[in-house]
Amino acid sequence: MIPAGVQAPEEKTHAAPEVVRLTAAEHLAFLREGAAGAGPCHGRVSFLQTPAWAGVKQGWTGESLGWRDAAGRLRGAALVLYRQLPGSRKSFAYLPEGPVIDWAAPDLSGLLAPLLDHVRGAGAFAVRMGPPLAYRRWSARSLKAATGPGRRVGDLLPDRVEPLGAAVADRLREAGWRRCGEEDAGGARDAQPRLVFEVPLAGRSLDDLWSGLNQEWRRNVKRAAKAGVSARLSDRSELPAFHDLLGVTERRDGFRLGRSLEYYQRQFAVLNEQQPGSMRLYTAVYAGQVLAAHTLLRSPDGARASYQTGASADHLREVRPSNALQWRMINDAHQEGAAVYDMRGVPDTLDPGERPFGLLRWKLGTGGEAVEMLGEWELTLSGAVNRTLHRAMQSYLARR
Repeated sequence: MIPAGVQAPEEKTHAAPEVVRLTAAEHLAFLREGAAGAGPCHGRVSFLQTPAWAGVKQGWTGESLGWRDAAGRLRGAALVLYRQLPGSRKSFAYLPEGPVIDWAAPDLSGLLAPLLDHVRGAGAFAVRMGPPLAYRRWSARSLKAATGPGRRVGDLLPDRVEPLGAAVADRLREAGWRRCGEEDAGGARDAQPRLVFEVPLAGRSLDDLWSGLNQEWRRNVKRAAKAGVSARLSDRSELPAFHDLLGVTERRDGFRLGRSLEYYQRQFAVLNEQQPGSMRLYTAVYAGQVLAAHTLLRSPDGARASYQTGASADHLREVRPSNALQWRMINDAHQEGAAVYDMRGVPDTLDPGERPFGLLRWKLGTGGEAVEMLGEWELTLSGAVNRTLHRAMQSYLARR
């Protein structure tokens, strides 16, 4: 009982933040400052979650959303891309490497509920998201020691399991989400690489990074310098040369990205209009020839530099232009204060007899670590019709 004349204490409410539409400027400001200030529970801030990325992806429409608390403060943000199912007015909602929210929130389902309500109201029948959280890590040393016929990265005990990633995976399963690639995921596959390779930069000097390279990498960087290879930052005028080399690389290495020159020109223009320097092109020039060209993307908060696409010529490979480029890109990322140099996807094979192992072997030489991300997760929004549409969309995306 409260004595007469004494005011009762105010009840504290913990209402879930409301999901609202954001302007591109509000969204970008949160990614630059708000998410970074909130700490690691938001996970990494990906270039795929910038508002400009919607302008890169043709065939998709996008909107910026934010979580505002009762005091009006922005607590999270997301770029949601929508793809309409052909022959239907309904769409598939996709949050690549997002959303950027507090993944350690006690009521994660309650935090995601207003997002699901919003996309359902926008006509979505299903949602896919990629929580930007690491799950397991393996050092280059551990992976090198485990190479052998038939071996896979996932067969090894990791050097580290990330507690937050593991906890979020459990909570998503309990809430009915299904991880792409698993048997109960209806045939869905990750659109973004789940296994990536990272070189930590924070707290390390350039001497530390140099000594972290293996002997072959150091020898190749020196060989390129001695031969007179110039690793330089270029502008969009060199994109046609990059795209020509990409075609050479695809034919040589047996893969096809299927991206046009116009795609890279649009990406370069849109991302750099949003934030100058967020997409860069580096070229390695020898005797007046562009022998290699690599693209790099910077996260809005500057914490992550991501090597996106690499291309190189078939001739004069002995002067090692790609090693020279990567060392220049790592140097620039370090000088500009990035905490991580992200080399993006790697295959999971540890079998030297398999062709894809060559890419992993090359990246292992930087002395970084393989990181299994939490991966992409899908949820069908309630209703039998939505389940049918979801299966149809999974089939459609698989064919594409």
